Amino acid sequence: MELSSQEIVERLNGTRAGTLWEALDISLVSADKERVVLSMPIGPRHKQQAGYLHGGISVLLAETAASIGTALNINMEEQMALGLEINANHLRPKREGRLTAIATPIHRGRSTQVWDIRIQDEQEKLVCVSRCTLAVVPRPPEAINPLMTSSQTSE
Repeated sequence: MELSSQEIVERLNGTRAGTLWEALDISLVSADKERVVLSMPIGPRHKQQAGYLHGGISVLLAETAASIGTALNINMEEQMALGLEINANHLRPKREGRLTAIATPIHRGRSTQVWDIRIQDEQEKLVCVSRCTLAVVPRPPEAINPLMTSSQTSE
């Protein structure tokens, strides 16, 4: 199944209801095998008690971008991507604004993939750099594939 970047964006943004994407207002901007871009505003749900962006939010955004990138580089009907390891360096505190995560592949193997994720603010200043390793595993029959058409997922 080969989808255009626009089709991928529409399908994944269309599956936000009831997920972390909806709760944190994450949106997919663009996606292909070489680059994934996500965007998210910084609001009250994204902050720790002192009023700054919680580092875990950046890690969640980074792993989400890397997972999408990995999924686009495997046979999604037979395989799926699961986070194996992630690290993050938080470079700049933020209280408000918009984050953009840009993920690019470092290694795309048969059983693992490694992605570099750079999270920047609306002035394109780095807020966080991350590296995420994902395991490529067989897809269990019950695992949902959000890139499948609605007719394939409605059972």
